[in-house]
Amino acid sequence: MALPVAFFALFFAWPVAAIVARGLKADGGWRLGRIADVVTQPDIRHVLWFTTWQALVSTALTLLLALPAAYVFARLRFPGKQLLRAVVTVPFVLPTVVAGSAFLALLGHNGMLDQLWGVRLDTTVWAILLAHVFFNYAVVVRTVGGLWAQLDPHQEEAARMLGASPAKAWRQVTLPALAPAVAAAALMVFLFTFTSFGVVQILGGPTFSTLEVEIYRQTSEVFDLSTAAVLTLVQFVAVGAILAVHARTVRRRETALRMVDPKVTARPPRGGGQWALLAGVLLTIALLLVLPLAVLVRRSLDAPRLGYYRALTDSDGGTFLVAPVHAVWTSLEYAVAATAIAVLVGGLAAAALAGRDAGRLVRGFDALLMLPLGVSAVTVGFGFLIALDRPPLDLRQSWILVPLAQALVGAPFVVRTMLPVLRAVDGRLREAAAVLGASPWRVWREVDLPLVRRALLVSAGFAFAVSLGEFGATVFIARPDNPTLPVAVARLLSRPGDLNYGQAMALSTILMVVCAAALLILERLRTDRTGEF
Repeated sequence: MALPVAFFALFFAWPVAAIVARGLKADGGWRLGRIADVVTQPDIRHVLWFTTWQALVSTALTLLLALPAAYVFARLRFPGKQLLRAVVTVPFVLPTVVAGSAFLALLGHNGMLDQLWGVRLDTTVWAILLAHVFFNYAVVVRTVGGLWAQLDPHQEEAARMLGASPAKAWRQVTLPALAPAVAAAALMVFLFTFTSFGVVQILGGPTFSTLEVEIYRQTSEVFDLSTAAVLTLVQFVAVGAILAVHARTVRRRETALRMVDPKVTARPPRGGGQWALLAGVLLTIALLLVLPLAVLVRRSLDAPRLGYYRALTDSDGGTFLVAPVHAVWTSLEYAVAATAIAVLVGGLAAAALAGRDAGRLVRGFDALLMLPLGVSAVTVGFGFLIALDRPPLDLRQSWILVPLAQALVGAPFVVRTMLPVLRAVDGRLREAAAVLGASPWRVWREVDLPLVRRALLVSAGFAFAVSLGEFGATVFIARPDNPTLPVAVARLLSRPGDLNYGQAMALSTILMVVCAAALLILERLRTDRTGEF
């Protein structure tokens, strides 16, 4: 626990505390009365209500649409499965401003629905909800499907032989085993939608605003840092309460499970029901995930002779100090470094939390690990600039600052992906190895690692994808001569002109291709070493 605690204390707790203190302290004292003044304002209460209910509905819709896909990827074998899994994950790494623009092109004025049927859904809550499902579909598919693929199917088959119907066998045997993974996926989806920024900013218009949007508005437009600090505290307390309830509830339901090779569980579709389910999942992916991505690709090709892509190699001396294409290499370098940090920190934390003899203090840290996903990225970015400006941690001019911020978001994914699998390992296997004379390190290498290697690779893929698409904190700390892809896209979109917009779409397409290639390599590695998912 030493390294994870130190990491989150230095690079999360300290920066957030610094920015909150800057907003609530005045003339040497604390303005605590400001908290009551802010939360009792009618417009702020409306923001709090909308933030909460849209996150709940978005989470429910994502689970409803993605759980069938988790089953398909875990239990069925069909051609193109690896490619389709990579396609499912690509939307998760897109900058929110780009995905919001894509949905605006589909649902807004002169969009596809408007042209075909005269229907507009922009500036409505439905556009926001669909965009949230678009982003978080992969979270459920990978988190739940990762555990589902390794559950022993013979347990459910035994229940069927004893007279249980397929629905009853799934409800009483499989669902309880999947409950920790489903809860972890639901928690991550809720936190991402609770702190939604880019999607609501673009699709919500002036009608809808989340806490994250309001914090950004108070910070950068109104310049009211005290109100932003109060809203950050409200968000922090709400997320902390949710995480505490989640940790207490899920811990009681986790039990040791029999894990098997995914090659045993994946089978070709059998019967009309499985074929219909596969067809439904493919149709959902095509309409919900592929269609917005296709819009981005089409827009990047609007200029003749790949004009938008060719323009990426030129530096205009205004928006960037380097050619926009330089952002591709910068993003890859930062993402690799952030992934290494996130896997190290998150892996150690998951190993500590998985211990059956973990004390209450250690288990409480489980909830704290998720706080970076529920705290405003705007607050974290500003906090980095304020807190990490003095020796020995004066990192404002260091390249490592961006990977550290990205690892803060990636580490919770590592923990949430590895923890259910680690806790599902039967402790008697470790005890037997120890009785036979194996050292703790050898027990981990020969008992735990073969069972969790697949989850480790999944978590690394998640951390890499999150790092590629992280925008909220990076936009404040990325150096002008080293912009990441999301920062470069946002800057191009903020400037008028068809050339800037086309370059933004071209960079977005490059981001999609890079992510898909990385995920395909990861899928090949996992298939070679750990069996098909």
